[in-house]
Order: sequence, then C-alpha cells, then structure tokens
Amino acid sequence: NEKMLNDRLLREFSSANKNISTVMRTLVPSTMIEIMLDRINVRTDKRCNEITKSERESLVKILKNLEFTVKALRPIEEAIVTSGGVSVKEINPKTMESKIIRGLYFAGEIIDVDAFTGGFNIQIAFSTGFVAGKNA
Repeated sequence: NEKMLNDRLLREFSSANKNISTVMRTLVPSTMIEIMLDRINVRTDKRCNEITKSERESLVKILKNLEFTVKALRPIEEAIVTSGGVSVKEINPKTMESKIIRGLYFAGEIIDVDAFTGGFNIQIAFSTGFVAGKNA
C-alpha cells in the first residue's frame, strides 16, 4: 500500500549520497526510471537527500498508479516475446513462489526470462505454469 511504499522510500532515501535514479533501480525496471521521474518533474541526477516530501508523495502515487496511453500498435512481426519482469533471484525455482511475498507464485512472461524464438518461451511458460500450479 502507499504507506508501506512511502516507508520504504524513506529507508531507501536515507543514503544521502545516492541519486534518485540509482535508488529507483531497486523499485522499477531501469527503462521506466526516466519516464516516471519526468512525469513528476524530478531530475534523474537529483540526490535522495534533496527529494522533498511532496516529490516523495508524488513518486509513491506514480509508482502505485502509473498509467499509459497506447498510441499505436507495433507490427505483428515484432510481437514475439516480452522482456523484463520479476527477477528470477526473487523466485524459488522449485516452487515458483515469491521469496518476498509468501503465497504469491509466478509463471511465464511475468518472469524476467526470455529465449530464442522457436518454442522456447512457450516451454518456459508451460513449465513454470505447471510448477507454480502444482505448488500453489
């Protein structure tokens, strides 16, 4: 929830010499950092100890409620597999359960794995789905 996230940001921002974009890497994929900070008008090189309460509150809101407007679709030839997702370091590979949140299981493209085309990604989805389903 927003309070828990705010508390986490307070802890993360306690390292005064780090810049906000460095700390944000612990929260979101690196490709999202500039977009999110731009939306709340915070420079990516701003130091954590310079972040105001108002900016932190805005960051919490955007982290919890980020919205995008789709402007166009990419060509079908590019629609092969997604990239990014939940780090495999945060998942028990024997059960597919989150190491962070008990009772939360992951499968398929929600996991940060991808492979060459030719059925490998579908196999990852089937195999992780089977393991997650068996253990949930």
